[in-house]
Amino acid sequence: VRFVESGGGLVQAGGSLRLSCASSGFTFSSYAMGWFRQAPGKEREFVAAIKWSGLTYYLDSVKGRFTISRDNAKNTVYLQMNSLKPEDTAVYYCNAIKRGGETWEPLYDYWGQGTQVTVSS
Repeated sequence: VRFVESGGGLVQAGGSLRLSCASSGFTFSSYAMGWFRQAPGKEREFVAAIKWSGLTYYLDSVKGRFTISRDNAKNTVYLQMNSLKPEDTAVYYCNAIKRGGETWEPLYDYWGQGTQVTVSS
């Protein structure tokens, strides 16, 4: 299993970024995919999910600002982030996911290197 995240960077508050995650080593189209983030000194948290059907779920604080999408032909999941806020600053990761109670959990223990998103005020 392999995840390669890209697209992060430094942006001012109110700006936009589009993250990409190229996946391999499993049947991408059969699995729900998700984005997670980890801010300095904090635990990794769920951000967004997309099922194989295209149904999406979001962390409350990003609803209306972030959009998750997928391209099964390219084994890639995307995260369009608009109206960015300083509190969105974190390293962003993707993973295949499974339902865990009221939220989504990573399916694999392996994580990619992530992509750093820094939002200045």
